[in-house]
Amino acid sequence: MNAHRSKSVAPGSTRLATARERIDRTAYELFSRHGIRAVGIDAVIAGSGVAKQTLYRHYPSKNDLALAFLRRREELWTRTWLEREVERRARTPGARLLVIFDTFDKWFRRPDFEACSFIKVLFEHGERGDPLRDATVRHIETVRSFIRQLAEDADVRDADGFARQWQMLMMGSIVAAYAGDPDAARRAKEIGRLLLARNGIAPGNGARA
Repeated sequence: MNAHRSKSVAPGSTRLATARERIDRTAYELFSRHGIRAVGIDAVIAGSGVAKQTLYRHYPSKNDLALAFLRRREELWTRTWLEREVERRARTPGARLLVIFDTFDKWFRRPDFEACSFIKVLFEHGERGDPLRDATVRHIETVRSFIRQLAEDADVRDADGFARQWQMLMMGSIVAAYAGDPDAARRAKEIGRLLLARNGIAPGNGARA
């Protein structure tokens, strides 16, 4: 299972997952691993153990299911994992920016590293106006807003421009790791240090072990 596995039942709970929870969990695992286009509704039905009419009662179309997956990906990957991990592991804005790549490094080295679902969707649904593409762009903007806030906390004059550069570095490292470079996050971190220096951001020693 991937590092951001969808949990539909709290640990230790004896409650059986509802049909919708099983659908959500299965779709999350399949879509994050294989992408949306490659996974058919029949695979979600088989994995969740629900009847076809049950799935369509909750999600009238595959697009509806995919949009729900993207919302859950933001919840689990962006907010529950990335943002919390960065805030837990570092104190200063500069240290928090760099620790993103330490966090990525552990992720990239997992045997079940699944890369970025948002990037995959952009490649699969490139036409402007596609609901999945538009939703993905909004989710990517959510990640950028987190970076922009760190830049603002560090008193960067052009916080939005900096956030766009930093996000390019993040996304590039994910693609490089998915292409087979296990050291991609470490390489990106070295470039990140140069970008911090260019913008007058002290990297600090605010990282926690």
